[in-house]
Amino acid sequence: MMETTRDNPESGVSARTRVDVVMDALRERIASRSLMPGARVPSIRAMTETLGVSKSTVVEAYDRLVAEGAIVARRGSGFFVSGHAPPLALADLGPRLDRQVDPLWLTRQSLETGQKVLKPGCGWLPASWLPEDGVRRALRAVARDPHAALADYATPPGLPALRQQLAWRLAQHGVDAPAEQIILTDGGTHALDLVCRFLLEPGDTVLIDDPCYFNFQALLRAHRARIVSVPYTPSGPDLVAFERVLVEHRPRLYVTNSAIHNPTGATLAPAVAHRLLKLAGEHKLLIVEDDIFADFEDEPAPRLAAFDGLARVVSIGSFSKTLSAAVRCGFIAVRADWVEPLIDLKLATSFGNGQLAASVVHRLLVDGTYRRHLEGMRAKLADSMGETIRRLTQSGLDIWTRPRAGMFVWARLPGELDGAEIARHALADNVVLAPGNVFSASQSAAGFLRFNVSQCNRPKAYEALQRAMELAQAPM
Repeated sequence: MMETTRDNPESGVSARTRVDVVMDALRERIASRSLMPGARVPSIRAMTETLGVSKSTVVEAYDRLVAEGAIVARRGSGFFVSGHAPPLALADLGPRLDRQVDPLWLTRQSLETGQKVLKPGCGWLPASWLPEDGVRRALRAVARDPHAALADYATPPGLPALRQQLAWRLAQHGVDAPAEQIILTDGGTHALDLVCRFLLEPGDTVLIDDPCYFNFQALLRAHRARIVSVPYTPSGPDLVAFERVLVEHRPRLYVTNSAIHNPTGATLAPAVAHRLLKLAGEHKLLIVEDDIFADFEDEPAPRLAAFDGLARVVSIGSFSKTLSAAVRCGFIAVRADWVEPLIDLKLATSFGNGQLAASVVHRLLVDGTYRRHLEGMRAKLADSMGETIRRLTQSGLDIWTRPRAGMFVWARLPGELDGAEIARHALADNVVLAPGNVFSASQSAAGFLRFNVSQCNRPKAYEALQRAMELAQAPM
């Protein structure tokens, strides 16, 4: 009789056969490149001991993998990964999730669905909240400027005038980064990708928060990094767990948000920041501080880059969330000796960044449009934050921490409700929710949902949430 894993928490999937568990474990190693083409596969005895299954189960799993061409058997030598590595499929890396609530699928739903679909689970402001008229005026002004470069490549580090403005803005958050240490990019994701290309080798270990912005995980897997996570608290990472991970796994890099943490909305406490940096120094850990939400704050929170002086910390940012996702403009602030090699890498992989986008952003910064927009946006977000928390509390959800600013609320569902199941039911009502485990590398946030308060201003969002919770609680 075929062994099954019914209700086995280690398998993660109810009623899945143990043969499937063995096959999936080996497929994941091959997909993540921890087993490269031609590499020897763990012996039948080793896999039996690792997964706690019978020898016959592993034999059957290996036979099936041979039949599908994933591995080959060599008489007297064992089993080996066959052929060339398959094309990279990010959905095959990491925990296997229902495709409807997989992180990348969630992003596709949010981007591809029309105006009739509500998106409390997405990670951006509604277009109506952004200064579209101001962007149009800036585009016209740049087009009329006889000195604006509309047909040429940008200088390697990016528009000097904008980098000077960014140096001044970073100084308001205590980060000492002269224009010469700032490199422009095409958005925050491009900045993080460039830093990962610069600092990581395939197989390097990277530490992330749990929960954290789900695209950190996707991008790190694209770089073939090994991911470890540490629990996040309302004042920052759990420092006991953080130190334990540094000792046990020796990560190369830590990627985090210090201010307005995504998805929790938490803010790093100064005492936690100081201890974190001390541990980083002791264990030779580098830090990437994604500060994409900096301009949502009324009062700047502590920054690792400010305490550290860019010695171990790389600061990245973008205007995609606060200004326009269509005007792709981000930046990297980095220590002086890393500037030239990063610029070389930027030229090798993208040949530069968008000069027109940088010119538009600079125009909006210097003519006052951006400052006025931020004042109105912060007021609207504060009102929406209060209303969203009130409505969620009425619906029986528990607010994990009340954010000081920003657009995210991290909320726990009542009882034993599962966020993925709630999200599936809500999709039937054309409402996209963000289940907790999308953000959790350890898959320990099943009972949570992330809400974007700017996208929660329609009664239908709460009605769909309530129906989904009732359906999930209904007896089978």
